[in-house]
Parts: sequence; C-alpha cells; structure tokens
Amino acid sequence: MRTWAGVLLASVVVVSGCGSSGRKSSLLLERPARGQMAAMPAIGHRVDWKFESEGQTQTQNQVDVQVTHAGPAYLGDLFRNKAIFGAYAGPNPYYPEHLVFYVRIVNHSQKRVAIDPTQFVLIDDLGNQYHTLGQDYITAFAESRQPVGVMARGLLEDARPGYFGVSVPVGRLVAQKPIGRFALLLQAALKPGLLYPGTTYDGLIAFWSPAAAAKSLRLLVTDLKTDFDANDFPKTSLEFPFELTVVSQ
Repeated sequence: MRTWAGVLLASVVVVSGCGSSGRKSSLLLERPARGQMAAMPAIGHRVDWKFESEGQTQTQNQVDVQVTHAGPAYLGDLFRNKAIFGAYAGPNPYYPEHLVFYVRIVNHSQKRVAIDPTQFVLIDDLGNQYHTLGQDYITAFAESRQPVGVMARGLLEDARPGYFGVSVPVGRLVAQKPIGRFALLLQAALKPGLLYPGTTYDGLIAFWSPAAAAKSLRLLVTDLKTDFDANDFPKTSLEFPFELTVVSQ
C-alpha cells in the first residue's frame, strides 16, 4: 500500500514540474466581447496599444473622472512601488492580452456618488463591446499559463498527512498559490461603492485586448448614480465618454 502511495505521490510531484497545464477555466471559454462570433478569434491577443491622448479628464455635476491608459511600463512601475503595496509589491499581475486603464474619481459635490465599475464599457470601431474583467478572470488566465503543478496542487493541498498512506506534509510539496498576484489585483482594482462628498478614489479596470485592427476605442465610465432622494433612489445617472484614437503602429 505504502509503495503504491509513494509511486503515486512521486509521479504527481514529477509531473507538477513539467509542461503546461493546457487547462482553461470555464470563465475563459466565454466570448471575450459582445460582437459577431467571427470577430472573436482576433480578440484577447497581445497588442502594443498607444493612443493620441494617454490621459483625459472630464467633469460633470462637480464630479471629476480621470482616465489614463496604463501600459506595461506604467503598470510595472506601479506594482513595484513598495510604498503602495508593501510586501506584496512585485511583477505586474496583468498580461499583454489585457488592456488596462487607471481611473481616478473625485467627488467635489455635496452629494453621495455610487460607482459600479462592472458597468463600465469599452467599444471599438469594429462593432465589439467589452466589459470589465474581475479578478477571477485575470487569475484564471494566469493559471492557464502556469505549469501542470497548478493542476496537481488542489489534490495535494487538500491532502492530510497519511492521505496517501504515508506521513508526509504533501500540501507543501508544490508551489504556493499566487497570493502576491491576487493581492495586487485586489488592492489595485477599482471597486463598486459609495463616494461621499470630498472623497477621491482611484484604481484600475481591465478589458480583454481588442483586435489589433481597431483604430478607435470609446471608454464609457457610466452609471454613476447621484442625487439620492429620501428613499435612497438616485435621480441622476452620469456617463463620461472617453474617445481614444489609436496611434498607428
């Protein structure tokens, strides 16, 4: 019994250090955008995006919204900043297949403002519409790029000493979960919530990278609710459209 357990354990450990998992989360099987099916294969690939205006600011109802394209150099400098991320500072957790923006919202009004980044939309001139990617999508994509060890890790981490008939701390025989990457995504992301008067809030939003053939993009920072009545029903909804013209590569 112990002999077979040892062989099985050794096999899992050996496999965990080799090759690519080849597995994809069901999240990654969804369409990367709302558009025609024939357009989907060109979306979500590495593109070196550059725009005529890398940063823009708009103001409505005493609410300022600043949008800045967060390219690889920008993100690299940001995530290595220990003054911001402390012990979690490290490599950029996003991939070249993602298009990332830094968003800063300042509430100069005397009213509460509710924001929900899951409602923000990116539209390209090819007829495709993109919605923001949550941490689960980014993490699933990262794990799809990891070695086979990611596949074996779940089994080993769930195992207790004696699980394979041997008293071995098998949960420690493989690489640790990418806690640093996940922590950076959580700490940097723009999250839904209420902004009270005088509040300044910033963070990152990400989309699948549009097809390289796109010549212009439109980012809609939309559905910002304000002017709440006595029943907490918002009477005003703000939308900030940002036009992004692509610089020819």
